[in-house]
Amino acid sequence: MCDCWRKYNGALIPLQPPNVPVKDNHEVIFSLIKKQNAYFARWVSDFDCKDKKEFWYIVNNKNMYLDDYSSNTRNQIKKGLKNFNIEKISHKLYYQQLYEIYCDVIKNYNSDFLFKDINDFISNISDSCEFWGVFYKDKLIGYSQNRVSHNFCDYSTIKISKKYTKMYANYALIYEMNRYYLKDRKINYVSDGARSILHDSKIQEFLVKKFKFRKAYCHLHIIYSTPVRFIIFVLFPFRFLIFKLNYFSLFKKIIAILKQEEIFQLQKSE
Repeated sequence: MCDCWRKYNGALIPLQPPNVPVKDNHEVIFSLIKKQNAYFARWVSDFDCKDKKEFWYIVNNKNMYLDDYSSNTRNQIKKGLKNFNIEKISHKLYYQQLYEIYCDVIKNYNSDFLFKDINDFISNISDSCEFWGVFYKDKLIGYSQNRVSHNFCDYSTIKISKKYTKMYANYALIYEMNRYYLKDRKINYVSDGARSILHDSKIQEFLVKKFKFRKAYCHLHIIYSTPVRFIIFVLFPFRFLIFKLNYFSLFKKIIAILKQEEIFQLQKSE
């Protein structure tokens, strides 16, 4: 595969952050889709444009001090920092603990998410990622896996064992990572990723409300494989009926693709 793309949940996604333009033309991208047996390729352009769009990333580019937050958020951050130690870690020293946290979090998802076994879990960890650990009394109870490139940091995976979330572990983690990347390393942006396709993301709502993240609007691009393009052609007119079937696991991937196409079509009318 071209080293500019990675396969994630059956889709091709650029390795570079959204502020870096994709240079491959449609023919190259379509050939990669066929070669990798992917459902589609997705990327964006015009990142953080002024015009409101149907697609966005949740980002923060403001170096904030503790006093810049609301009094309620300050208190929650302080409680989190009192309860937990937050530090950068080497994932190679904590594979087993990371996997245990992953399993603990995934089992609480109300979905048909399939567990990875520990070998698959480890194989999907990139050595280029930076890891942060959340420690409670010297026990690792949460982590963040971050991708840093082109002066952009993506908080790509954040998982904290459920029993500790009410102790404000997520407040301490986000505060310390924001401080490190935006203040100490002077990264241009940190991000929690793109708009959630199937539903509103609670973590994104949390970041916007508590940590002053915002929507960075951008233009969505999609190229589908031939079979997926045919499925969309047939099913898209009936999408509102299909959306009502979201409690059947068989339809969830189809619904996700149709909702993505709906966003793509709405974008054309802007």
